[in-house]
Amino acid sequence: MLFAKKSAAEKRQSLRDDLASGRLLRFPGAHAPIVSRIAEETGFDGVYISGAALSADMALPDIGLTTLSEVAARGRQIAGATDLPSIIDADTGFGESMNAARTVREMEDAGLSGCHIEDQVLPKRCGHLAGKTLVSTDDMVQKIRAAADAKRDPNFLLMARTDSNAVEGLDAMIERLKAYLDAGAEALFPEALTDKKQYETVRAAFDVPLLANLTEFGKTPLLTAGELEDLGFNIAIYPVTSLRLAMKAIEDGFAEIMKEGTQAGIIDKMQTRERLYEVLKYEDYNSFDQGIFNFKL
Repeated sequence: MLFAKKSAAEKRQSLRDDLASGRLLRFPGAHAPIVSRIAEETGFDGVYISGAALSADMALPDIGLTTLSEVAARGRQIAGATDLPSIIDADTGFGESMNAARTVREMEDAGLSGCHIEDQVLPKRCGHLAGKTLVSTDDMVQKIRAAADAKRDPNFLLMARTDSNAVEGLDAMIERLKAYLDAGAEALFPEALTDKKQYETVRAAFDVPLLANLTEFGKTPLLTAGELEDLGFNIAIYPVTSLRLAMKAIEDGFAEIMKEGTQAGIIDKMQTRERLYEVLKYEDYNSFDQGIFNFKL
């Protein structure tokens, strides 16, 4: 098939159905559309579009420098390349309550299956770094309420993220999440949990879908899918994994060329032309083209 077979509405319904199953859904980060294709081929349940990865792809730090238009446009490209549902990182909603409402509309129009909005102030920081500052609970409640009111598709998943565990502690984090849930969030993202006990405490406090962020080099232990499922979490994201894998391979490859004067010694580490064309569905494009331009004068 030349393009993704499923509509945005079908992918959103698929996400809702999968969440209702109770099993753990695994969403690797896709920093580019071609990565979402590979995620689908590999058998993952969906793709996650990380603000940190999109910022890094633009050679920018993850401190809120990207715009709504930039993120929505990239999200549209990534979501459109796969039949998997996609959840996108909407940072702080790109402003205050009215901006958060517009953010939801833009993400719906871009074909995303859901988004999360967080409670940091700008300039924000990566969720696993120190020095974060939070907006008040009341301000975040207003933002979530506005975002929920802006939804047109009831299956678009609105998720609230809080970074309060590292700033205010676990008990305060749970109270914040309860307020966000009451304001209209349908799923929760407790950022930077530090051990299994914290996972258990959060799960015991809520009966809605919960997301676990398994980013590398952070504060959260890299639990297995089986461990997360036993803990009762519903979505596991691996937000920057694809970018880190790709960047390490690029660094090593460029160093080899600089040292040896040729890439001949690392050909075996590259994706072949044949495999690239397979992922791109090159032959489908040829068939599509021949099927249209089949007339004679």
